[in-house]
Amino acid sequence: MSEAKKTTNHKEIQQWAEAHGGVPAIIKGTEDDGKGEGVLRIHFPKRSKDNDSFEEISWEEFFQTFDENKLALLLEPDGVFNKLIKRD
Repeated sequence: MSEAKKTTNHKEIQQWAEAHGGVPAIIKGTEDDGKGEGVLRIHFPKRSKDNDSFEEISWEEFFQTFDENKLALLLEPDGVFNKLIKRD
């Protein structure tokens, strides 16, 4: 396992996710009444046994919520480990 990297770079996040089969998603049932925002995740449908819990969203929606909530992504460059964290 390589060392985790923290980033807020949209292009880098999207390229990393897509290279590993990841898509932008929210966890179903976490939407904020009518706003459409939910708990963000990068979901890996081909690796997951729980695809019904996730709703794929556009990268535009993902990054809008990502920036509004001042998040960063902690990711493993050579793997699929990732975690959304607050920016410092």
